[in-house]
Amino acid sequence: MTSFKVLVVDDEVDFLESLVRRLKRRQVDAVGVPSGEAALEHLAQRAADVVVLDVKMPGMNGIDTLREIKRLYPQVEVILLTGHASVESGVEGLALEAFDYLIKPVKLDELIERIMEAFDRRRVMDELEATQRDSRKPG
Repeated sequence: MTSFKVLVVDDEVDFLESLVRRLKRRQVDAVGVPSGEAALEHLAQRAADVVVLDVKMPGMNGIDTLREIKRLYPQVEVILLTGHASVESGVEGLALEAFDYLIKPVKLDELIERIMEAFDRRRVMDELEATQRDSRKPG
């Protein structure tokens, strides 16, 4: 499996720890934080390729966190996760360029598949950006 970094953000500590542990068992480089604010602090210190982000959290909710992640780190792919499905938050998240919107409980295999697809998109976008940058170099 290609190495990439995943940040999991969820205020439900048991769920967060369990998901990070299960991802690590699958050789995914995963780290967890319990809030949107902690996610932004983490991203300022350590890059992530994909963020798995809970929508409903106290303080900075998932949609606000997504908005900030995309403003500060537009190349990071974000998968929204929620136990409280709402069409409105799903539509808003996708409009803010979330990669996907999944409903808890999500099967681990399905989540890993979506994480890998998000990472693949990130890698393709990085390659495209590098190609465009190289084509603009005088030469």
